[in-house]
Amino acid sequence: MLKRVFVAPDPGRARLRFAVRAVLGIGLAVLVCGLAGHSLVGAVTGGLAALLALFTVTDATVRGQAVTTALLPLVGLPVLAAAAELHDHPVARDLTFLAVVGAGVYARRWGPRGHSLGVFAFMTFFVAQFLHATPGQLPELYAAVLLSLLTAAAVRFGLWCYERRMPPAPVPAPPGGGGLARVTTRQAIQATAGAGFALVVGQLVSGQRWYWAVGATWWIFVNTTSRGETLVRGFRRVLGTVIGIGLGLLVAVPLHGAPVPTAALLAVCVFGIFYTAAVSYTWMMLSVTLLAELLYGLLGVLEPGLLALRLAETGVGAIGAVLAVLFVLPVTTHAITDAWVQRALRCVHAATAEAAARLAGDESGDPASRVAELEQLLGRVRLSLAPLVHPLNPMPARKRRARRVLALLDDCAREIRGLAAVAADPVASHDARLAAACWRVEAAVEALTGGTDLGVPAAQPAAAEPALAHLHGLERALVELAQPLRAPSGSPLVAPRV
Repeated sequence: MLKRVFVAPDPGRARLRFAVRAVLGIGLAVLVCGLAGHSLVGAVTGGLAALLALFTVTDATVRGQAVTTALLPLVGLPVLAAAAELHDHPVARDLTFLAVVGAGVYARRWGPRGHSLGVFAFMTFFVAQFLHATPGQLPELYAAVLLSLLTAAAVRFGLWCYERRMPPAPVPAPPGGGGLARVTTRQAIQATAGAGFALVVGQLVSGQRWYWAVGATWWIFVNTTSRGETLVRGFRRVLGTVIGIGLGLLVAVPLHGAPVPTAALLAVCVFGIFYTAAVSYTWMMLSVTLLAELLYGLLGVLEPGLLALRLAETGVGAIGAVLAVLFVLPVTTHAITDAWVQRALRCVHAATAEAAARLAGDESGDPASRVAELEQLLGRVRLSLAPLVHPLNPMPARKRRARRVLALLDDCAREIRGLAAVAADPVASHDARLAAACWRVEAAVEALTGGTDLGVPAAQPAAAEPALAHLHGLERALVELAQPLRAPSGSPLVAPRV
């Protein structure tokens, strides 16, 4: 896990910038709330609102991100009001919470904006339970949310909008070919069923902290599509929580809510959440768990018994998610994996074509944007293949195949990055051999995705020509991919096209 976090590629230091800006934006939001005279509850609410705005808004363009951020209070404030008004009406509160869960997951069919608004709505209701918000606190909480969102937006779009100097971030939509609505509908039903189980059992475990179980179920469903992805995410959530609780016993409990060291550790936790989210859900959950413990320390209620209760409620939520994906309209792992691998290979094809055009002197050729898209798609491939490469997977042959596929796709990405770097050089060679090499790569992708036979890779070019070397490496990786992708199995990783 350490290697995945600290050695994982970070092109353009995007993850580092993402995390540092989050610490700055959330810290300023809390400071503004304090200067405005808000209580600790108001400052915590504002800080969490800023965290969500900086973490969940992932539109492809800066303008789209700004629009989504502006829409957050239109969703969050009514939900906050409902949660506070229903505080003393458990049945209505619980039914409303489940409705928010279902609507929040269903909203994913409208892409990144729907996803962001759904997450913000759910977390607003969750935070109201976390802080035991009442109607009398609503004016302060409204003001804290609005101030924090404005502060976070000022940091993201004004003070440090590094995205303006970068190509639009690709946000690949879930595969489905018309089935996207079907998948989101199934997931909404699954999440509601799992949350219902977590809510009922969680209340049997604790009448005060039951919402932890619902939160665990919700976050296990976020950014997953198939049954296998959800099962692995549930395992990682529990593992991260266990490690975080152990760390909390050593760090958070002895602090007793001391303001200065707690604030410093909260900043570290925020950095950890944002920096590790893209590469390790376990590490992210460790950071989230420690952050929650530190907040409870500030509120004066942290004790070892509370940490044990959090672990129990997390387990209940994970069980709810597992039962839902296994028995309620399941979406198979391999159907999703096949689609993501196909899309990654087509992106390799497109990136090669863009690089070939650029090397031939066409200034409009832009392989860099395809490189960013490929990184996103490979992230989705890794997530979808996670159940097959998990240490607890009892099928070693499929595990070896999946690992081989991941290794070769990583080789493709490395060669594409190198090819794009060469193509960006204004004095790069326009050797006529490059066109033939690019054509062979494109033909290899078409054969691989179309189910036809692949040729033998060309001879290794001279080391003096880096572009040809990258193309040769790319062609070799694609030819080698044919064996694991087409190996006889009851569940192929890529379904051959007829």
